[in-house]
Amino acid sequence: MHIIKRTVLVTGASSGIGRAVAQKLLQQGHTVIGVSRDCDKFTRQMEHFSSVEMDLSQLDELPQKIRQLQQRFPDIDAVVFSAGIGQFGSVEEFSYPQIEALMTINYTSQVFLTKALLPALKRKANSDLIFIGSEAALKGSRKGAIYCASKFAVRGFTQALREECGKSNVRVCLINPGMVKTAFFDELAFEPGDHESNAILPEDVAAAVSYVLGSGIQMVIDEINLSPLNKVVKFKKI
Repeated sequence: MHIIKRTVLVTGASSGIGRAVAQKLLQQGHTVIGVSRDCDKFTRQMEHFSSVEMDLSQLDELPQKIRQLQQRFPDIDAVVFSAGIGQFGSVEEFSYPQIEALMTINYTSQVFLTKALLPALKRKANSDLIFIGSEAALKGSRKGAIYCASKFAVRGFTQALREECGKSNVRVCLINPGMVKTAFFDELAFEPGDHESNAILPEDVAAAVSYVLGSGIQMVIDEINLSPLNKVVKFKKI
């Protein structure tokens, strides 16, 4: 299959799913702009890869940062929204700043980026917005009210955005992974079970992103749900 070379902006590119997505796209010959809060995590220079330091939690700085990004990289024709944080607990256990921070990173910053980049993307011959959601966008779960709300918000946003872009060349896709074997769980009280069938890999999500980008331009892939073969949750000993 002939792969059309794209210029792809990937948020959260320094770790986890974002890093796997960036690596996969670079292997396929695409140009990748990796956004991260800490670009020191990109330890070596790679052909067709550029890093951009941007703290998505600082909403007041984002409009100016995005303008600078667009001036530096006018050829962006696809965006993969991989940045996100996880925090779980009963609603009353969250502080007000914690609620705001989680919603900002997982939802509001993505809306800011979309708003800023969309006019230029609509002028491209074809372009893609790919959001990495979560199985938490499909069903609410105990101690996941705030996290699920952030992912439900992304899902609602993508569904409406898809309708808004329906007469343009912009395709909108949402990928909802189940538990992925990444450092996401390092600071959480639970993690996937030990068997390899209990979690999907970041590379599995990256393959889905690659599939969406490489699909025929006459087709929109609305939503993809990725789940472990056997869902097992292991709670850590405190």
